[in-house]
Amino acid sequence: MPESAGRTSLASGEFASYWRYGGLGGLDLMRARFVRRRFARHSHETYAIGTLEAGLEEIRFADGVEYAGIDDVVLIEPGIVHTGESPTADGWTYRVLYPSVEQMREVADELGVPAGIPSFDRRMVPDARVARRVTAAHRAAESGPSLAADSQLHALLTVVLGAYGTRRPRRPARSAGRRSMAEIRDLLHATMPNPPGLNELAATAGVTAFALLRSFRRAYGMPPHAYVTQLRVSKARELLRQGMPPAEAAVAVGFCDQSHLSRHFRSLVGVPPRAYQRGVQ
Repeated sequence: MPESAGRTSLASGEFASYWRYGGLGGLDLMRARFVRRRFARHSHETYAIGTLEAGLEEIRFADGVEYAGIDDVVLIEPGIVHTGESPTADGWTYRVLYPSVEQMREVADELGVPAGIPSFDRRMVPDARVARRVTAAHRAAESGPSLAADSQLHALLTVVLGAYGTRRPRRPARSAGRRSMAEIRDLLHATMPNPPGLNELAATAGVTAFALLRSFRRAYGMPPHAYVTQLRVSKARELLRQGMPPAEAAVAVGFCDQSHLSRHFRSLVGVPPRAYQRGVQ
C-alpha cells in the first residue's frame, strides 16, 4: 500500500489500513483485522466489495444475518444499512474495495446491462475464483496507480457485475403524514451540522415522534439521530481529505470535540480520523 497509508495498530491485536487509490478516478480501499470490533449500523455512499483472508464475519442486515468466510465475496450496495462483527473469538481479516456509483455505472454500461442502478442479486457469494480476483486486484493497488493495477481493478468490477450484477429502479421512500420520509431526510441534509430536534421533525411531518421514528427507520434502516451521525462522519471524511485537522473537522460537522468524532468515526469507518487522513491524502 502507499507508504502514507501505513498501518494503524488497534487493541487486541487488531490493525487497519485505509487508503485512497489514485487510479480510475479514485477508489478507497481497506485491509484490516478485527477481533472485538463491532461496527455500528451504517451504510456506504459507495459500493463495498470484499473478501476474507481469515476468520468469520457476521453481517446483520435489515432482513437478516449473513456470515462471510474465506473464499466468500461480500457485495453491498450503497445505502444498504448493515453492521459487522465476529461471531467467534478469532476475529476476521479482510480486504474491501469501495467503488463509486459512477465507476460501477460505467462498467455496467460497458457490459450492456439494462438501464437502471447497478445492483447485485446476492450480498454473499461463495466463489473462490472471484475472491482470489478481489485479493489480487487489492494487492495490485497497494503499490499505487499503475496500468496493471488499473487493469486488474477494472477487470474485477467487470467480472463481479457480469456474474452477479443486475439493475433496478430506486424504490420511493415510504411516507408518513403530510410529508414523505424523503423530505425529512432532505431536511436533515440541508440543516447540517445542527439539524432540528425530534419533536420539530415530527411536527414538520405532521405525525407523532414515535410514528416518525418508526417510519424513518423503516425507510432508511436507522433512526434520525443515527442517520445524522452518519452524515456528520461522511462530511468529516470530506474535510479530512481536504486536509482539515481532525479537531477542526469535528467541530465543523457538529461533534463536541475530536474524541467525540473519533469514537463515531472508528465505529463507522474502522480507523481513527487521523489514520484515515494519512491514508487518503
